[in-house]
Amino acid sequence: MCLWVTVACRLSPVTCHLSFSHKNKSKILDRMESVWSRLRAGGQVLLVLSLIHTGISLGLVVTSSGPQTLKRAQGQSVTLGCTYSPGPADIGGLDIEWTKVSPDVTLKDQLVLSFTGDQEYQLGPPELMRRMRFVGNPANGDATVEISALIASDTATYQCKVKKTPGIDSRKLTVVVLVHPAVPKCWVEGGEEKGGVVSLRCQTNQGSVPLTYSWSRQDGSLPPTATLNSQTGELLIRNHSESFTGRYVCVVKNEVGQEQCVYTLHAYNPVNKAGVIAGAVIGALLLLLLLLFLIWLIICCCNKRRYEKEVANDIREDVAAPASRPTSRVSSMRSIMGYHTHSGLFYSSVHNSAPSRTPSGSASQHAASPPPDTASVSVYKPPLTYDSRYGYPV
Repeated sequence: MCLWVTVACRLSPVTCHLSFSHKNKSKILDRMESVWSRLRAGGQVLLVLSLIHTGISLGLVVTSSGPQTLKRAQGQSVTLGCTYSPGPADIGGLDIEWTKVSPDVTLKDQLVLSFTGDQEYQLGPPELMRRMRFVGNPANGDATVEISALIASDTATYQCKVKKTPGIDSRKLTVVVLVHPAVPKCWVEGGEEKGGVVSLRCQTNQGSVPLTYSWSRQDGSLPPTATLNSQTGELLIRNHSESFTGRYVCVVKNEVGQEQCVYTLHAYNPVNKAGVIAGAVIGALLLLLLLLFLIWLIICCCNKRRYEKEVANDIREDVAAPASRPTSRVSSMRSIMGYHTHSGLFYSSVHNSAPSRTPSGSASQHAASPPPDTASVSVYKPPLTYDSRYGYPV
């Protein structure tokens, strides 16, 4: 049995009045409110409801069901179901949109994939579009998509919106990409001395939270004095002894996998701290003395260079001139004052006069002789003889 009911409504403000009895009356009202919130036309809207004894048909409906939060490991694939069923009055054009919902309500959602007029349009970033596709034919009631090779940035809420005028419906799905833990690093914090406190550490630099750490011992159970922090990965062993040595295994895991590392624990005798301190003090003093010695050497070298430079530039005035030999002094004086005339020799004076010219115009080869001076008549003297005592003729 099918009952058609016509309800007149105004969208601004929304005012509708229904009077009927049905066992699913509340469900019908919820569906109507959902449809009215998506209609944007003004004025009067004719809403056709089909009430059937086996179910309820309220125009176009997205029929996919199942969990709305999907967790997958990085590298896996995820299928986002979005099948729909149009109503008898939905005769308009088909428009399917897949959007990536922005976590910030003040920003617009990102349209990544659409199907309009029997054409598929890829509008999202290329790195996502290479991995996102429609599974079936969107025109035949299946707008399901698949995202392959998931990466951490694919974590988001995706909305499938199907419009076939006047029907419209949507569905939201949240995808959580979980990163597999990386191989952790095992080490010991501090020393491994007997009687002391040993801190075994285990950390991984990759993996989706929550991460859980656990420690075990390959050769037996954990020491009775050990305490484990499963959140930080620290295994604290108090009063360490030789019996606690061996191979310890740390396992880190989350929802998509686990990894482990191994550390071999030893037990060493305590170090003589007094000797270590004394050695450190002596070493520091020796280093200080060596440093002072180097500074002293540098200062001495600088002073020596400065003194040598001052001595080289100093003009000494208190040093006497070197004594010369008598013969050298006499020769010097003779060279300065010239040769003295010796008796017995006649010296004629040379006049620097201009040369005379002959009647032919050529210069005369002989200079004019001065007139004889009757007063300067030389007397003949015997020739001089060389005296080796003085170094010149006498």
